[in-house]
Amino acid sequence: MANEEKRLDLAADPALEDDCEFCRIARGEATADVVCESEDCVAFFPLMPATKGHTLVVPRKHVQNFLLAGPGLGASLMSMAVKVGRALDGVLRPEGMNLISSAGSAAQQTEPHLHLHVVPRWTNDDIGKIWPPKRPTSEALMEDLAERVRTACRS
Repeated sequence: MANEEKRLDLAADPALEDDCEFCRIARGEATADVVCESEDCVAFFPLMPATKGHTLVVPRKHVQNFLLAGPGLGASLMSMAVKVGRALDGVLRPEGMNLISSAGSAAQQTEPHLHLHVVPRWTNDDIGKIWPPKRPTSEALMEDLAERVRTACRS
């Protein structure tokens, strides 16, 4: 596979909006257990939740992944994720919570529509450990990456 194809699947395809299940849910054309809505976002339970209360927060506008979202949309999504997370915390009293978003097939993004997973967690839930990594990253590599990312953030 060429590098262009491997890189986060960034090419946005306008045709995806018509075929996108999350867009249909956001437009009210497909059924879902919607738990929270705003002008920009909708939150609903996925068909196959990872844990009790697992909720997806999606923008109403079709955006393929978080790397393509503008700052306003990012703020709206995060605001709703926090609101939903607090609601889940109050209702379920989980021991912890994950907020996860994936961009690209290597990150296991399975729906080509930006979504945040708000996932209540318990010590012995079915997800298991997601950190720490299997192999540590060398300190030299971390220092090099930190400098390169700092430079990229300044531009």
